[in-house]
Amino acid sequence: MKFEDLRAGESIFLDSNPLVYHFAAHPAFGAASTALIERIDRKEITAFTSTHVLSEVAHRLMTFEASRQFGWKSKIVNHLKQQPTQIQKLTTFRQAIERIPQIGIQILAIPVQMIATAAALSIQYGLLSNDALLVAVMQAHGLLNLASSDADFDRVPGLIRYSAT
Repeated sequence: MKFEDLRAGESIFLDSNPLVYHFAAHPAFGAASTALIERIDRKEITAFTSTHVLSEVAHRLMTFEASRQFGWKSKIVNHLKQQPTQIQKLTTFRQAIERIPQIGIQILAIPVQMIATAAALSIQYGLLSNDALLVAVMQAHGLLNLASSDADFDRVPGLIRYSAT
């Protein structure tokens, strides 16, 4: 299903990719992601994400920003580790992270015991650990709708995935 198929009044959990596509103005998926974010901002849709997803968004946006600003085409993380003063010149990723709750996206915290639940889900559905943690958070909060381009989530029964395309 596509983002535009999400009906007004519904709730959705946001994976990192629609947020990254929106803030990075992705050439293929940015417009659809921005339309979803605008619907959330207008309170048509109730949106949630988690602290671990915010961390993923910050990391990805930081590397995109560094690549653009410094002209690095590969090994961005290695460049940043070797030149940590360059990180101090990056601001766009931080502004995006600060903007997310202002849009009206509710940030869910992750209790420690949820890590064990996620590990079990990882094994049960063949999900990477961060994806399994996302599912654990959704289940703990009774959320069924997910905005994500990651088709791995289609293996989780009862979860309805919406994507940009």
